[in-house]
Amino acid sequence: ILGAGGPPGPPGPGLQRTGFLVVRHSQSAQVPECPSGMVKLWDGYSLLMMQGNDHGYHQDLGSAGSCLQKFSALPYLRCDHTNVCYYGQTNDLTYYLSTTEPMPMMPVQREQIRPYISRCAVCEAPANVMSFHSLSMTPPPCPNGWNILWQGYSFVMHLGRGAQGGGQSLSSPGSCLEDFRATPFIECSGTDGNCMYYANKFSYWMTVIDQNNQFEIPRQETLKSGNHRNKISRCTVCLKTQQSAGQGGFQNGNYYVGQTLKKH
Repeated sequence: ILGAGGPPGPPGPGLQRTGFLVVRHSQSAQVPECPSGMVKLWDGYSLLMMQGNDHGYHQDLGSAGSCLQKFSALPYLRCDHTNVCYYGQTNDLTYYLSTTEPMPMMPVQREQIRPYISRCAVCEAPANVMSFHSLSMTPPPCPNGWNILWQGYSFVMHLGRGAQGGGQSLSSPGSCLEDFRATPFIECSGTDGNCMYYANKFSYWMTVIDQNNQFEIPRQETLKSGNHRNKISRCTVCLKTQQSAGQGGFQNGNYYVGQTLKKH
């Protein structure tokens, strides 16, 4: 004779590999550490955008594709319908996140480039990762059931040569850069291999919005060096730590499914 059912048991061991990836960009010449408890899959260089034949294709800075394992001023080539491919023969451009190295007076080349290119790490996370933006000078808290990975500034869009550019999804960790720079990226030329900052490159950031003035006409301001951060929205990148009963989640780095303790 079977007795009454007992209470739910503890989560099963599950699998450690989850398939959730998060990329961290140091905005320095040092490879960043993965957040505590995460496994580093590889490190590399912070690729922001490629521009070929005057058309730009940007990378989501929160995705693994933005972290190239090797650096090149021109990491791609062009092929056409004649079954011929061309490398370094047109004015193709590559944009990388840059570092705090002082802006050079002249374009840099070869090993001189290295200190100017941001490093990155691709990390395997135990659950989903998202960015949250406060639109204020205070970084937002993570929602219940989420833990803080890092805090930063709300980077939304960039513009390169010829009005080519791209943007970051505001839910992506790539939209929350840990440091603010008015010029957070550097342009590299595939023709001569030079990298340099140029005046016709722009970055766009989410701004601080007063709770009481949400529907007012925006007031014009010019923010000079030292005052930028007073107007830049702050953000927090958060890791999902638990889910509602019956839907599954992570506990102590292990995956479980509701109260049935099925392994995935």
